Amino acid sequence: MKERLDRINQRIADAATACGRAPATVRLVAVSKTVDADRVAQAIDAGAAILGENYIQEARDKFNALYDRPVQWHFIGHLQSNKAKYAVRMFDLIHSVESLKLAKALDKEARKNGKVQDILIQVNISREESKSGIAETGAVELIAQISDLDNVRVKGLMTMPPFFDEPEQARPFFRQLARLRDRIRERNIPRVSMQEMSMGMTGDFEVAIQEGATLVRIGTAIFGARR
Repeated sequence: MKERLDRINQRIADAATACGRAPATVRLVAVSKTVDADRVAQAIDAGAAILGENYIQEARDKFNALYDRPVQWHFIGHLQSNKAKYAVRMFDLIHSVESLKLAKALDKEARKNGKVQDILIQVNISREESKSGIAETGAVELIAQISDLDNVRVKGLMTMPPFFDEPEQARPFFRQLARLRDRIRERNIPRVSMQEMSMGMTGDFEVAIQEGATLVRIGTAIFGARR
């Protein structure tokens, strides 16, 4: 486990350095969906600092077992509004907000918990029907609406490009998200920062880093193929 994590972290550092970025500007999210709590604990012991979970119930079981471990929890899967209360209790950052309805549900639960919930806006940059996320054309308006909520903070954007065997084919989608980030920054929307770009997975994270990723979501290269 430690060897795999060290190898991935070195590749992240090399990719950042090669494009003139400081390695510390890119963080690894170890995607631990379907991985049991014991193996997740091994990953934490080996140096994993951020865990990415896709399913609320599965995450609750692991969170309850590992809540005292020094690790951040990020939610990266599709989130239903009726699960907002669980998400707010567990997660430091939610990558997958795609609607005002969900943002309002998170805002309500965060207020109850005396918390400001950090979120990313998931953008369906590839316009695939099978993927979640707001269309690029609606992203700026959605962020402006969310900025009025007191207990959520937009910290950036997330996307998932189509799957390609060749990582270079994902580059236009990462670049398109970076351009959207720049347009949002130019708007200077109050209480909105575009400091995070969650994009890139095991097969294409080095290209994502070249295009501005700050969070790369990697599971297979750390935990092996999913069941």
